[in-house]
Amino acid sequence: MIATSETMMARSLAALLLVAAALLGTFPGAVAAARPDAVELKARTGTLGRLPRTVMDDGTAYVPAQKLAALLGGSWSAKDAKGTLTVGKKTAQFVRNQTRITVAGQSMTLESPARIGASGWLLPEDFLTRGLSRLAPGVTATAVGSDSKPSAPRITRASIALEELRYRSYPTFTRVVVETGAALAYAVVSGKDEIRVRLPRLLLTHARSEEIGDGLVKEIRLDPNGSDAVLRVLLEGPAADIKASSLQDPYRLVLDVYRQKEVAGAESNPPAIEPLRLIVLDAGHGGHDPGATGPSGLMEKDVVLDVTRRVARLVEDGLGVKVALSRSTDVFVPLRERTQFANKQRADLFVSIHANAHPQAVSEGVEVYFLSSEASDSDARQVASVENGVVQLESPGSRQKTEVLKSILWDLAQSEFQQESSSMAETVLDSMTQSLKLVPRGVKQAGFYVLGGAAMPAILIEIGFVTNRKEERRLATPEYRDALARAIYDGLSEYKRRHDQRVRTSRTPPARAGRTP
Repeated sequence: MIATSETMMARSLAALLLVAAALLGTFPGAVAAARPDAVELKARTGTLGRLPRTVMDDGTAYVPAQKLAALLGGSWSAKDAKGTLTVGKKTAQFVRNQTRITVAGQSMTLESPARIGASGWLLPEDFLTRGLSRLAPGVTATAVGSDSKPSAPRITRASIALEELRYRSYPTFTRVVVETGAALAYAVVSGKDEIRVRLPRLLLTHARSEEIGDGLVKEIRLDPNGSDAVLRVLLEGPAADIKASSLQDPYRLVLDVYRQKEVAGAESNPPAIEPLRLIVLDAGHGGHDPGATGPSGLMEKDVVLDVTRRVARLVEDGLGVKVALSRSTDVFVPLRERTQFANKQRADLFVSIHANAHPQAVSEGVEVYFLSSEASDSDARQVASVENGVVQLESPGSRQKTEVLKSILWDLAQSEFQQESSSMAETVLDSMTQSLKLVPRGVKQAGFYVLGGAAMPAILIEIGFVTNRKEERRLATPEYRDALARAIYDGLSEYKRRHDQRVRTSRTPPARAGRTP
């Protein structure tokens, strides 16, 4: 049977109408395949959940602000024409019917403005693709259709992995850090003898604890609490203030517990400078870490241990100051434990002794370093890189998961001692170069891991190049090692003399002005 032209035209028109109906969503079953109706949020740890997607008459898509905040573990607040989405310490600020917004302190312009619908505030979908990465790094958004929607949608609470629990004691405060694999929410409740921090979604397989005993904090404990965790800071002295903050790169909660001032009115009068009581001397490398090795096989770990012991004897006999060694035998000590040892000892100075290495065998001389986030020059950066490479020899449990430079600069507390560290470095270098007629390579700055946690002035001395054949021969002799130790001692002695002078000055009461007759 041959269809007439009218029949064929009718069939074609019907087909076109069916296609149009499907595209417009009026044909049964066509909506799911034609247009996404949800946005799925994912983090590094898994799926966070789905947001309903609303498309307006002008074709722009929106998601509910309140629901977005809930999935991100944050909060949404609105007043009049302004709305604020908060995740951790970051905020995104919207103004109704305006495309310009502020995210994490930076301004940006969206394609569509925020709106207020019958069920509350709606945020434009392009905020998820352009602004969400600033507010919640690691969270991505993908539009999905109803064909992939589960029969019973639900919000999943993905667990957050614990990377590390650590602490450091400083003269004015104790810092506790909980490093995690993703952004972490927290709630702090402080008491007289204990500070509790609730950490939602933090996954713990077992309890963790660290003894501190620095006069302020006795111990820190991290305990599982259902699907969450609780950080307990047990105090052994009264706390003056508590400050908590959430940081990223890496993600971590930083809790600072401040000491009370011992003397009333100390805010108006500068504190008296205390005399030097204890110096920690740190012989670099050791054990299965030989450090640099010379052309004839001389190992850095042996040279610096011998020189460090000689310095210790001179300081104790000549300066009347106690000395503690981070290692007194050929053992391996992880870098961070060296300054932790000094902190627990309440040391006044930290001096790390090393021997240098360089691909160019003619390199010679001595140099002294103090900690800085920026290296003085390319040579300083290279030296720090070599010394920091020791972390690769540490056990996985003690090794940092992030880049070394980020690890040592996880806070800026060492900057409190930067000026004194620089002064000590210059004094020691002058003593060594003048008494031994060595090539002065200068006082330099770099990001040394071993200095990063010191709660006191800290320096690192490179006593010579073990890779230089001439210097290797000298470093192998007891006479030269004794001369090096004497030069370092003389530098520390001069630093102590200047320090003692400042101690006397700080303790001298100011003269009272005479009364005018």
